[in-house]
Amino acid sequence: MMNPEQLNVLIKSRRSVFTRQFVKGKKIPDEIILQLLENANYAPTHKFTEPWRFSIFTGNGLKKLANFQAELYRKNAGEKFKQDKYEKLLSNPLDCSHIISIGMKRSTIVQIPEIEEIAAVACSVQNIYLSVTAYGIGGYWTTGGITYEEEAKPFFNLGAEDKLLGFFYLGYVEVPSAASKRGDIAEKTIWVRE
Repeated sequence: MMNPEQLNVLIKSRRSVFTRQFVKGKKIPDEIILQLLENANYAPTHKFTEPWRFSIFTGNGLKKLANFQAELYRKNAGEKFKQDKYEKLLSNPLDCSHIISIGMKRSTIVQIPEIEEIAAVACSVQNIYLSVTAYGIGGYWTTGGITYEEEAKPFFNLGAEDKLLGFFYLGYVEVPSAASKRGDIAEKTIWVRE
């Protein structure tokens, strides 16, 4: 059994580490990526629907993802198109070791409120975050880019009723993130004793 203090330290050590902080060109072994997802698979899930769905992009797959998202952005941005955003969509994925798309697959067998399925996927992502921290690698969950574009879903093997909930970018840490700051939990808590 884990020492509770080790768990407390792990949780408080979790940080988002962004692509500009990654060691460029250094690849995380696929075995570690698979273990991150195995840990994600143990998130709580109502009625055991296990709604999380992941696609892993690495190597030339990162270029495929980058090109897909940049071109979909260009197609749908209209007057809001920004060249620098387009270029970031093309370049940021190439600075990663791996990118994991995060999907939520709606159950066709058990009827669960959508918010519960989204919450289950969020719990699986927290398991990824904690695992990344334990392995000493970096990463972050982003809902930018094409996350909310309906046309993106088929690229990630998601149907019309499913949701694309973002991407987890991964790499080795060259520049660590600063210590996290949180407000006092007492200001966010109400005790009801009677």
